[in-house]
Amino acid sequence: MIAATWIDGIALWAPALPGWEMAAAAFSGHPVAAGSLPLKRPSPQILPPAERRRAPDSVALALEVASQAVQASGHDAATLPCVFTSAHGDLALSDYMCSTLAAAPTTLSPTKFHNSVHNAPAGYWTIASRCMATSQAVSAFTCSFAAGLLEAITQCAADHTPVLLVGCDIESVGALASVTRSEGLLAVALVLAPVAGPRSVARLQAQLSANAAAPPALRSPAAQALAGNAMADALPLFELLAHGDGGSLRMPLSAGLGLALSITTRDGT
Repeated sequence: MIAATWIDGIALWAPALPGWEMAAAAFSGHPVAAGSLPLKRPSPQILPPAERRRAPDSVALALEVASQAVQASGHDAATLPCVFTSAHGDLALSDYMCSTLAAAPTTLSPTKFHNSVHNAPAGYWTIASRCMATSQAVSAFTCSFAAGLLEAITQCAADHTPVLLVGCDIESVGALASVTRSEGLLAVALVLAPVAGPRSVARLQAQLSANAAAPPALRSPAAQALAGNAMADALPLFELLAHGDGGSLRMPLSAGLGLALSITTRDGT
């Protein structure tokens, strides 16, 4: 076993499921009132209004779920080391960068270049939350959430401190859409802690496996509808958490490595 950690905060955002409470209900098979949904993108209140409007989708997504998870956990955002993971970063900005460099390189926007780097969401988060703790940006293609989770669990256990994990991806556009697939918007977040606290909802045990793991099948139509997003490897774990009755699953980390997870609820189930 690598480590056992506690999950203190959970968040998920997608256009039709803008919050964990709604997502948990949908993943559990309960009807969800649609209202005015779907939303175009989140509006993270941690950013000042002007920055909120200018922030690219990847940043808005990441900061929204980070804020929701930290609020649910009761921890102080300014003290939390963080791990941000994404399969592709901001594909829309990457497409802009490539097309502009090919056609009119002197017109490249410095702001869009700044926002295109893989650790841009982590930078926005640490500045907005006044966090001086360590931050990391991780990518492992279709196993990016699993890789980020492994990093966050390891940090939490090694440093004996709570860690924020954020994963997000947006849709692929332009020429990049022909070589890599990602649909819609999806972001998830967890706050992991080394010991149980008043808001802990489940205990998470993780173990590396030398055998490759096949991606777990998604059970709910709501999760299946999000499967086209590049962060979809997070969904089996969030489905398990939504059901609230514990269980286990194996997530692929690479072609020859898997991550075995076991969830025990706070009441021991």
